[in-house]
Amino acid sequence: MSSLEPGSFLADLTPAEREDLTGRGRVREFGRGDVLFVEGDTPDWVAVLLKGRVKAFSYREQGGETLLAVRGPGALLGEVGAIDGLPRSASVTALEPVRALAVTADEFMAFLQTHGRVSILIMRILCQRWRDADRKRAEFGMFDATGRVAQRLVELAERYGVPYRAGPEGEARSVRITLNLSQEELAGWVGASREAVSKALRTLRAHGWIETGRRRLIVHDLQALRRHAR
Repeated sequence: MSSLEPGSFLADLTPAEREDLTGRGRVREFGRGDVLFVEGDTPDWVAVLLKGRVKAFSYREQGGETLLAVRGPGALLGEVGAIDGLPRSASVTALEPVRALAVTADEFMAFLQTHGRVSILIMRILCQRWRDADRKRAEFGMFDATGRVAQRLVELAERYGVPYRAGPEGEARSVRITLNLSQEELAGWVGASREAVSKALRTLRAHGWIETGRRRLIVHDLQALRRHAR
């Protein structure tokens, strides 16, 4: 199992709770680009990520995607539909090879009825997501595209950044973002056109704060990005 993201659903389960949940499901593998959930479908199962990362998104009426979130190892997916029985509110696809524990909606509800404490954990997770959604909605009225791109890069660097070795001199202060998002996906995340995101990245590169290349994104000055994002 990959290292679980701190504060994720699976990381917060007790060993007994985790063993019970694992016994109720089966492990499934997905390749990059494979679909786990489709918006509008019947919510007949939930997924717990064991390895890899996925994106949750909705399709825009005018075309393209609105990226809602990126989830990593330990995340719980599809629980809202399993609880309220309504069609799925978003689609989920794999950003890289993924291993997930698949649990039917009935078994998941039985698990919650057996472990009341877990329901509190899910309430906290949902509250965190609602707060995050509210914060991102506020950003649209407060920041231009460059500011929103800077905010998302800060988030990616903090969640998926690893120290970047600039050369034989030793460790630099730079951070390499290990999650590969296309400019289209980043545009869908910040609510801007691909052209606006491309311009924002050029601006940030011109300042020397980031470096981009084919499947490579390096943040050279995270503090400067944070200041710009504020």
